[in-house]
Amino acid sequence: MFHHAKELQFNARVSRPDPRFAALLLEQFGGGNGELKAAMQYFTQAFAARRPYPDKYDLLMDIATEEFSHLEIVGATITMLLDGVNGELKNAAEANPICGLPSGGTTAKEELIHAALTAPQFLVLSGGGPNVTNSQGVPWTGAYINANGDLTVDLRSDMAAESRAKIVYEYLMKFTDDPHVRETLGFLMTREIAHFQMFGAALETIQPNFPPGVLQGDPRFTHTYFNMSNGADARGPWNEGQGPWPKGEHWAYVQDPAKDVVETQGETGRQPEGTKHTRDQMAAVEVKLSQIRSGEVKSATPSGTQQWSDYPQETLAAPGTPSRA
Repeated sequence: MFHHAKELQFNARVSRPDPRFAALLLEQFGGGNGELKAAMQYFTQAFAARRPYPDKYDLLMDIATEEFSHLEIVGATITMLLDGVNGELKNAAEANPICGLPSGGTTAKEELIHAALTAPQFLVLSGGGPNVTNSQGVPWTGAYINANGDLTVDLRSDMAAESRAKIVYEYLMKFTDDPHVRETLGFLMTREIAHFQMFGAALETIQPNFPPGVLQGDPRFTHTYFNMSNGADARGPWNEGQGPWPKGEHWAYVQDPAKDVVETQGETGRQPEGTKHTRDQMAAVEVKLSQIRSGEVKSATPSGTQQWSDYPQETLAAPGTPSRA
């Protein structure tokens, strides 16, 4: 159940109208890295987590709801940045063009026309409020949403989403000198940092969580780095030494991939290198992890009639979950 509080989570303010920046800010309203995308992504991911990971369901729903709060802040800021424009657009009886904003005269008129042409649907279709598009007028789409039903995958997607949203706010702050708007953007940007940390902490509570999913990968290739370019080569912890592997393991660097492909019959004859694990050992890990992940879902799924919530909901687990039945 959603309950709307009329007060914004953050006291969004603007010093003056700025239609051009309002158009840019649409990126965080209906863009691929914006608040609506984040809210819908976490909201969608939460459903698969409800029974096996009720604590993560709570986390995802809390952050999704906060993202809707941020969407409201962005929408309110856009509307305030268009003060004057939205009123003039409603003045259908007058034939005079909008030419008095933000500072009047021909220059202001040209700026508004430029803003409208940059985002074709902005102003003309929205009537001076936010539209569910990005800054170029491209409609929001569900294709922005990443939800794979595996929390080790979804939480990594969420950390990436927060990173992208953070950098967009950082870039947006370069295009406005309004101290109130910059303060609002700073709040929103900082919450992206906080959410990144929350998702990272949640991921660490799921062990093992690497590689994402269940299947472990073929040990003949997990530690292999192919040098796919000629000339000067870069070396670092991503292709030499122990890297991210446990003690006793290391990267296997293939200097000449073309020669290696011939010698290994298209890599089918390669032997594991840099790792002490065999394919049989990895297969055994997959069987064990499959049982764990499958068991998490099955053990939390009741038989017969299912119910999503208790009234009141006093525990995290879903009603009828065998562990609490």
